[in-house]
Amino acid sequence: MRIGFIGLGNMGAPMAANLATPGHEVIGFDMAPVEIDGVQMAATAAEAATGADVVITMLPNGQILRDVAAQVIPAMKPGACFADCSTVDVDSARAVAAEAEAAGLLAVDAPVSGGVGGAQAGTLTFMAGGSAPAFAVVKPLFDIMGQKAVHCGGPGAGQAAKICNNMILGVTMIATCEAFALADKLGLDREKMFDVVSTSSGYSWTMNAYCPAPGVGPTSPADNDYKPGFAAELMLKDLRLSQQAAGSADADTPMGQLAEALYATFVEEEDGRGMDFSAMLPRFEKRHRS
Repeated sequence: MRIGFIGLGNMGAPMAANLATPGHEVIGFDMAPVEIDGVQMAATAAEAATGADVVITMLPNGQILRDVAAQVIPAMKPGACFADCSTVDVDSARAVAAEAEAAGLLAVDAPVSGGVGGAQAGTLTFMAGGSAPAFAVVKPLFDIMGQKAVHCGGPGAGQAAKICNNMILGVTMIATCEAFALADKLGLDREKMFDVVSTSSGYSWTMNAYCPAPGVGPTSPADNDYKPGFAAELMLKDLRLSQQAAGSADADTPMGQLAEALYATFVEEEDGRGMDFSAMLPRFEKRHRS
């Protein structure tokens, strides 16, 4: 395929590189000057989209997605597919899908899970919303960039799945960090704590696969001074999206609200910006019961 790839940051760059490896023609564009092996660079987003069979975007937020879509959709050939892999609000995803479909294009919203490591290794999970024919077009590309792709439903369903997943992730990470901080104060060895919880009813991805305690369990950002695999400010963004969606849907999400408030404090008032979202553990270690 000829693929336009717009947004070549920490996630987009390795995703585009992985697509170029098996021989797809990848034309990239980013506001910053970047060079990626196997990827030809275009001067504008519209140029990257011209003649493409699929255009993939990986962008910071819904407004930027809308702005890029307004430039790209008129340049795309009829029947091509617009696939957005950003994590944005559901309303923006649905608006862009409607704009693409009105122009005779296929559209998919397909945010990802797996972080920068997953993008580099080609082990991302894609949560896709859109029509079955649109998903069928991009599924072979998702299989190159990731290990799993799930068609979740119509337009916006991919974003809905992503924000629900990450609301669980944010809440669970806070609980995991609180538990380690409590175990420390109770004199419980961290390795013993891990051995018990990782095989008991406290089992979770944040404990077993991404443990926030250094030197415990598989290697994680905690073993690298909490340099981000998934930055705390990105978790805050996703939690805010979840609460925006909860407000629109009139859904009661008290734990999601509390997680958003805690990450907002951590990122905006403390030292969490630029740290991994698991750096909540040293935060709780330093705190006392109020």
